Amino acid sequence: MALDTIDLIGAPGALSPLKDEFQRPITYLRISVTDRCNLRCIYCMPEEGLPWIPKSEILTYEEIARIATAAADAGVSSVRLTGGEPLIRRDLAALVRMLAAIPGIEDIALSTNGLLLAERVDELVDAGLSRVNVSLDTLRDDRFFTIARRAGLDRVLRGIDAALGAGVGPLKINCVVMRGQNDDELADFATLTRDRPVFVRFIEVMPVKENLDLQRGAYISADEILDRVRSLGELLPSAGPPGNGPARYFAFRGARGALGVISPLSHDYCERCNRVRLTADGRLRLCLFGDQHIDLRTPVRTGASRDELVALLRGSMRIKPERHHLRLGEHSSRMRALSEIGG
Repeated sequence: MALDTIDLIGAPGALSPLKDEFQRPITYLRISVTDRCNLRCIYCMPEEGLPWIPKSEILTYEEIARIATAAADAGVSSVRLTGGEPLIRRDLAALVRMLAAIPGIEDIALSTNGLLLAERVDELVDAGLSRVNVSLDTLRDDRFFTIARRAGLDRVLRGIDAALGAGVGPLKINCVVMRGQNDDELADFATLTRDRPVFVRFIEVMPVKENLDLQRGAYISADEILDRVRSLGELLPSAGPPGNGPARYFAFRGARGALGVISPLSHDYCERCNRVRLTADGRLRLCLFGDQHIDLRTPVRTGASRDELVALLRGSMRIKPERHHLRLGEHSSRMRALSEIGG
């Protein structure tokens, strides 16, 4: 559902917190800065890549900052930079500085595959970055290449160490669990949380058009994941780290970190949804697994005022769905690959 299919004009200005039709407060904006990636993870995108968005259609940093300013006026307080892989976008620290200067933006986070993190984390933190999530699906070098179709485990691990050294926290490690691919490493990942201040989140593999065959055979529920990790010792419910994510957290007694599960299929968390997503080409997506969106690039490029952008954001809440409709082995939107929106 696009902008021209519905009247989206709402009241201008920050008159009340941004809420959808189901009275969920929307305080979190995920911003994809590029659809490109330097990995080709088997659950995320085809090995040959996708037709990339032309550079002329990608939002500039100034355009992103204008939209984020309007979002802050409407009550958004947290933003996360995603991709594709956001660190392949040149001078990402410049965007972080712009976002950090926006009144009302209190938290700026980054989701990355970690390949370029060691080289960039200090400048990003200096610019105002608050938190980092690193995607890492295996701790074994040969298996990293099998899953990511590129080498680089050593670089990702250096990136994690560098982020911890730079004082980024909480640092989250996102692991997509796949039966027969990496599920025999659950114990290795969980053990990381005993001695290091990291938060490992095990994620159910989610279906999109390009991964349906994989997803049908590789899916493992969050309940099974937790049952298998409990063989290592008692897991205590934990509040987990501050942030905006949907994970349920648990911790071993005395552990420095915690582990979580993200369960979009087995236990969805739609009733707690607090987010919207801005694509690299300026579409505001109202649900990760839905096709509802509005075009913000056109109004930004044709001179829409700040109040007009706020009104568009408020009006978009009328088409935010109550929940997604994911089913095992079925896609629920036209999205071909998770890299198109950054998760």
